[in-house]
Amino acid sequence: MPARDAIDVQGNRRIDADTVRSYFPATPDGRYDEATRDAALKALLATGLFDKVTIDRAGERLVVHLAEAPVLDRVAFEGNKKIQDKDLTAVIESKPRGTLQRAVVQADVGRIMEAYRHAGRDDVSVVPQIIGRGNDRVDLVYVVTEGAKTTVRQINFVGNSVFGKRQLAAVIKTSATNVLSFLTRGDVYDPDRVAEDREQLRLYYRSKGYADASMLSANAEYDPATHGFTLTFTIDEGPLYHFGEINIVCNVPGLDSEKLRPLLVARPGAVFDGNALDKTTEVLTIELAKLGFPFAQAVPRTTRDAAAHRIDVSFVIDQGPRTYVERIEIHGNTRTRGYVIRREFDIAEGDAYNKSLIDRAERRLKNLNYFKVVKITSKPGSVADRVVLDVEVVEQSTGEFNIAGGYSTTDGLLVEVKLGDSNFLGTGNALKSSVTYGQYARGVDLSASEPYFLGTRVSAGIELYGKQNDSSPYQSYGSDVYGATMQFATPLTEQLGVQYRYSIYNQNVTLDPASLAAAPSLPIQQAALAGPQWVSSVGDTITYSTLDNSKSPTDGIKSQLTQDLAGLGGDVKFLRTTEDLRYYHAINDDVVSLARAQGGYITGWGGQQVPLINSFFGGPTMVRGFAPNGFGPRDLTPGTNMDNVGGSMYWASTLELQSAIPGVPKEYGLKAAAFVDAGSVFSYGGPTTFPGSTQSLQIANSNIVRSSVGVGLIWDSPFGALGINYAAPLSKAAYDVVQPFSFTTGGF
Repeated sequence: MPARDAIDVQGNRRIDADTVRSYFPATPDGRYDEATRDAALKALLATGLFDKVTIDRAGERLVVHLAEAPVLDRVAFEGNKKIQDKDLTAVIESKPRGTLQRAVVQADVGRIMEAYRHAGRDDVSVVPQIIGRGNDRVDLVYVVTEGAKTTVRQINFVGNSVFGKRQLAAVIKTSATNVLSFLTRGDVYDPDRVAEDREQLRLYYRSKGYADASMLSANAEYDPATHGFTLTFTIDEGPLYHFGEINIVCNVPGLDSEKLRPLLVARPGAVFDGNALDKTTEVLTIELAKLGFPFAQAVPRTTRDAAAHRIDVSFVIDQGPRTYVERIEIHGNTRTRGYVIRREFDIAEGDAYNKSLIDRAERRLKNLNYFKVVKITSKPGSVADRVVLDVEVVEQSTGEFNIAGGYSTTDGLLVEVKLGDSNFLGTGNALKSSVTYGQYARGVDLSASEPYFLGTRVSAGIELYGKQNDSSPYQSYGSDVYGATMQFATPLTEQLGVQYRYSIYNQNVTLDPASLAAAPSLPIQQAALAGPQWVSSVGDTITYSTLDNSKSPTDGIKSQLTQDLAGLGGDVKFLRTTEDLRYYHAINDDVVSLARAQGGYITGWGGQQVPLINSFFGGPTMVRGFAPNGFGPRDLTPGTNMDNVGGSMYWASTLELQSAIPGVPKEYGLKAAAFVDAGSVFSYGGPTTFPGSTQSLQIANSNIVRSSVGVGLIWDSPFGALGINYAAPLSKAAYDVVQPFSFTTGGF
């Protein structure tokens, strides 16, 4: 008889018998040896269609006994609150309309538990329940008991002598549990984040001259008594190195290496900096492509002189293999749209493969802060000279909803509500709104921005705003301002960028009856009587920054030069220029020095004077220890409120030391500061007489240096930088208004 006719199939209800027989390869003599039977048994079980398969021999025939696996009607989860159903569904392999496979179910239990471990819950338990529905159909329910959050209670560093625990803790993302952990979630134990922390520590040492530094281990030990982990990083620092000779070795015909030498970021004799090597490699690779050598590769090759603690570097330029990008495949972007990710690449499908540009794209994607994880790998394409780029991302929340309340010396008691999303609907666009209600100020602000306007690296944005200031203990008049600003910004280099803007707004000086009865100064009365004024202005801001951290810098320079020209339409004409220059330098692990210089000049044109509301007013933002509007030109005419009437020029400087506070964990974001401020506002540009008035104004307009010395507390809170300062004036004018304490926007 034919071979397959010698196989009896029993127990099958949904699966056709011939389908089962197809797993038994035919033999010429119609017999099946043990090896054939064993292979068929394994193949049938591997299909996942059967709970049980046995094969018996009955004379010359084989009898296959089957127990079909039930079909899954529904796969559900119960008890999960911290991880949503859709996220758990993406993790498991059991799917509706598939078959129930016991081994897969047990593996799914492990996958769910691993997902919870990454969410910081190690004591999670998962129990699968199977509910029969008849006709060989079942529901599969994973019952989850989430347990308490598993946190990192303590972080230790072993083997470090160059950098202290506080400085190293600032490098990593994981933090020990503190009072702000419910906001930052940095204390949640995540093995992937610990692995990333380990690499960040290595890169930090490498950037500070310790090229041989290695992170020997990162051990996490669970302590049942504290219900948390103790995380220990073991470090081998190695010696400090300096750069030796730095050369370019060119092996590409027709390429003049001398054109590349000015691009070298690393400098002989400087402390070795791995980041400088990476930056130089990137800059050289991009320049090679511009010069017409897209396949040329710049590879830094280092030679260590262990005795002299010196590293010589040769950037070797070779003609690399002619490899092209076949496809860019993106995974994990459940919310962010694909084009938002693709536009961060300087290469496209079909372009020459360039490792430096791919690394650059990975850094850009990480800096978007849309994703918890970004990883780009390459794999072989369909032919030898093609490469497929695999981009794996893990989304994170980009929405913001904050309600903050507090006190500032300028606005008094205030409440602020912020709502926004930096990746609205996954488009990469940012929408933000805020409403402020204070004792002396009220305002609303709505803004939208597009980081890649018309597909270019130009960001475009629009802002609508309105603010009302009332009279306060520091000024007898108020102001109303409402308008809109359109802006365009583009990076010129990695460190230099420029923003262009057009603003149109309405401004008005207001007086309440009580102030008017108290006879305020004539300039302020005239400004109020002049009524609302429309201001139409164009401006630009040029920003240069080498800061190591934009939020909490410890090293680098930041310069902002701003200019605004009003008078292209509107009611007023003026030109305003300001500069703000800051230099940060780390003195040791815990102390950072800041030197700041700022200044500005405003002048009317076309025969107009600068409106009162657009002048400069001295206060604690320039020199701490003085009240808002506390110094600068002032109307001292008898019988007036002696208001500050503003100046057309100002300068200010600051020397400050910022230090961690002993005994306070760095994760709290608290720092102490000691400072010396000096500055002045001068050159009153308004009139001293008015038509219809016989009174001549007495304007104090002296360029007296105001200075102070003081101390303060800085809190780098989840709501932004908050602070309190106490300053004692060292020099001032007799008519200045001092205020030792100053506050910035307050707490939650």
